Amino acid sequence: MIKNKNDYLEYLEKDKIANHKKDKKLNILHFLGFGEAVLVFLILLRKLEYIKNCKKGILWKVYFKILYYIFTNHSMKLGFSIPLNTLGKGVSLPHRGTIVINSKAKIGDFCKIHVCVNIGGHNGGVPKIGNKVYIAPGAKIFGDIEIADNIAIGANAVVNKSFLESGISIGGIPAKKISDKSSEGLVVNEQ
Repeated sequence: MIKNKNDYLEYLEKDKIANHKKDKKLNILHFLGFGEAVLVFLILLRKLEYIKNCKKGILWKVYFKILYYIFTNHSMKLGFSIPLNTLGKGVSLPHRGTIVINSKAKIGDFCKIHVCVNIGGHNGGVPKIGNKVYIAPGAKIFGDIEIADNIAIGANAVVNKSFLESGISIGGIPAKKISDKSSEGLVVNEQ
């Protein structure tokens, strides 16, 4: 969670690295919807988290409302339903398309989330996902569960129970361990 300006800058830098945009400069055209849409989404997300978590006062509230309006429109264009303060630093969103995340879910650092992923609640519980987790297209993760670090979740997997052994691959309906191969090579390593 972003707690100060240094955190904010670190999250932005790690997100750019994870999305292979390290030295990319953005201009007003990007914010109007031309090019680099996912990167603009992440920048807006981090800016809103910083303001919400760190800034007080009426001017900041007004600025937050304006940015949140732009963020919401951008989210709809991309198909993302990703609330503030759910993603760790260095998250990779490689494609546009439907991604739905419960507002109480927690996703760790350096995770890669593909299209058609749903991370939702069930019976009042929400997932807690570790660091460097690869989530393939179509995966559904729900309930009061925990996913350990360095796990690769296969395409269209339905994950409704905890996996506490790190460095494995899971898949299937319902998900089960399918190999000892970790997410290494599928997610960006911390830099």
